[in-house]
Amino acid sequence: MRVIGIDPGFERLGIAIVDNNELLFSDCFKTSSKLPFEERILLIGKNVAAVIKKYKPTALAIETLYFTTNQKTAMRVAETRGVVLYEAIAAGLNIKELTPLQVKIALTGYGKAEKRQVAEMVKKLLKIRPEIKSDDELDAIAIAMTGSISR
Repeated sequence: MRVIGIDPGFERLGIAIVDNNELLFSDCFKTSSKLPFEERILLIGKNVAAVIKKYKPTALAIETLYFTTNQKTAMRVAETRGVVLYEAIAAGLNIKELTPLQVKIALTGYGKAEKRQVAEMVKKLLKIRPEIKSDDELDAIAIAMTGSISR
């Protein structure tokens, strides 16, 4: 199953394509804080649509939103998730919303695993470029991997 994994964010959006335990693509898409928010989500939508068009995944795995202390940021991330979901639905993808707990359990077997432990498992399970160091990109890969094995 070919899955696009998204770690949502409007400043940095992690994105990855995984197919049969093979990483086909990953990136951390960044938008400038100098742009109005509306332009930033437009750029994110266009980028996600282009990746969907190029790699033709059958499903989207996206991390659910958990609220932080900064409600304004949480709202912006929620709006970004909406743009991503729109593009996925428009492309006819199956949607899999995953909690951080589900990702941690799927990849490490432990729901309280640290980000570092999840990243280490991603690197052990998939052949990934050594220059991939962005947390957002590694999270997107982990989300795509979990989406490919979850029902």
